[in-house]
Amino acid sequence: MDTNFRNTPIENFEPSSISNQNSVLRSSFAWMSLAMVLTAISAFIFASVPQLTALLLEPTEFGYKLTTLAYIVMFAPLAFVLVIRFGLNKLSLPALIATFIGYSIVTGISLSFIFFIYTIGSIYTVFLSTAALFAVMAIAGYTTKTDLTKLGSLLMIGLIGIVIASLINLFMRNSQMDYIISILGVVIFTGLTAYDVQKIKNLGMQTGNSLEGRKLGILGALTLYLDFINLFMFLLRLFGSRK
Repeated sequence: MDTNFRNTPIENFEPSSISNQNSVLRSSFAWMSLAMVLTAISAFIFASVPQLTALLLEPTEFGYKLTTLAYIVMFAPLAFVLVIRFGLNKLSLPALIATFIGYSIVTGISLSFIFFIYTIGSIYTVFLSTAALFAVMAIAGYTTKTDLTKLGSLLMIGLIGIVIASLINLFMRNSQMDYIISILGVVIFTGLTAYDVQKIKNLGMQTGNSLEGRKLGILGALTLYLDFINLFMFLLRLFGSRK
């Protein structure tokens, strides 16, 4: 599947091209919205129902420890992402949709831990702030006539950098480094939101409402979902009120 694209001025688009790209964008945002709802519901349920919480946290004489299931749901989302990205051409559309829905639910379960760390009020406030920032950058990415390809490449390099720094800080446990990583994470995923929206727009112009276009709608939803979730988590680490 060809995923190369070039930025084309909006005044040069044919009406059919505009309709095609909008169909892929609409599909991406629709599937992303559904995934966010499923993630929020599964996270809240596992955090509020004691029987489900017990599947993730096991009481000990020193407090609580993570269960085997907790470790599985923490790392399972990565497996889902790899299946979607590398199985895009091989999986049928229903299988791709089922994988994406399963991914959003498992991610929600893994995110249920934030309810034990941060106050509900701060979680809601940060979520609304993330939604507002995401919307602004999505609109910017859609409407700008500037090619964001070079910016996207730089942001991806920065993303690799903060992933490496985060892994190092797992052992160092340096709070100042964690703060710096969170700030850089907000900057990077804010920029990636605009870049990814423009990329999906351009890919939609090439594929339209074909089977390939519908599959790209799922991949686009995954990309935007990851942008939103990571932006939310970095903002929560910066501004969330801990219990």
